[in-house]
Amino acid sequence: MKKVFLGVSFAMALSLSSNAFAQGTYPSKPIKMIIPLAAGSAVDNAARVLTQKMAENMGQPIHIENITGSAGLMGADRLAKSPPDGYTIGGFNDSVLTMVPHIYPKVPWNALRDFDPLSLVGTIEWGIVVKNDSPLKTVADLIAAAKANPGKLNFSSGGNGSPQHIGMALLMNSAGIDMTHVPYKGATPAAVGVAAGEVDVAMQGLGTVTSLIQGGRLRLLAVSTQQRLSQYPNVPTVHESGLRDYYFNSWFAMVAPSQTSREVVTRLNSEVRKALADPVVQEKLTGFGVTLRGTSADEMARALREQYAKYGKLIAEKNIKEQ
Repeated sequence: MKKVFLGVSFAMALSLSSNAFAQGTYPSKPIKMIIPLAAGSAVDNAARVLTQKMAENMGQPIHIENITGSAGLMGADRLAKSPPDGYTIGGFNDSVLTMVPHIYPKVPWNALRDFDPLSLVGTIEWGIVVKNDSPLKTVADLIAAAKANPGKLNFSSGGNGSPQHIGMALLMNSAGIDMTHVPYKGATPAAVGVAAGEVDVAMQGLGTVTSLIQGGRLRLLAVSTQQRLSQYPNVPTVHESGLRDYYFNSWFAMVAPSQTSREVVTRLNSEVRKALADPVVQEKLTGFGVTLRGTSADEMARALREQYAKYGKLIAEKNIKEQ
């Protein structure tokens, strides 16, 4: 009887502990979000909007730390080695999790093993940009110029194997053209490089280039979505421009170190969805070219596995390697 009583007491204690957690014992201190990308990137811009609302709802600040370098490897490594207590989380793009691991041979972490998915926050829509006074007015102009001068036009990216690189590699493959890749140290410097006339063109997440477009420094030739975007109703899709099978986007995901408790994962997932339901957040993120998702952790894990396999195959076929 004593053993039964102790067992019941233990079960009640666990239940009370779980209930206490559900009532808000987490978080009890500030949270840090590691973004392995430059400030001003599409993920960084979106994360700052989202985490501000999450912090308001949770009653604790969320501090963003940008750890750049090695195409995101350094920031991802820091997160992978952080305590799985819910107080250090990550805001990643799909490049860090699904592209970079196939390009760099000595990645010190495993994307499918060392991170616990929290939510696919949204897909980041992309477009082709040129300097505002560029003679290239359409995607057809770009293709014609590239075909007439193989390898002479150049494009910028946030680094070898970055989404900007992969997106343009897919475009060149689809159009049968060749341009020279000029890698920069981050998406934002790559966009500024186009605006400054250092390179001819770039494929960029719209969140990165919105201010440059609005400021008249960049011009958007086309978006890589399946339909035109409401914020750019007069800008055609690449599909409309003649490359009928070309679509490209990336995603913004939140992850935690592996072995984070299910309770913390569930709470953070709930807070992401709650923040995404806010009309002000929706308006700001949509303006950045983000299509809101807010998936479950399990749905995020499934998307991660699928994208990891997809880009692994593509990168091997294109022989994209570390530079």
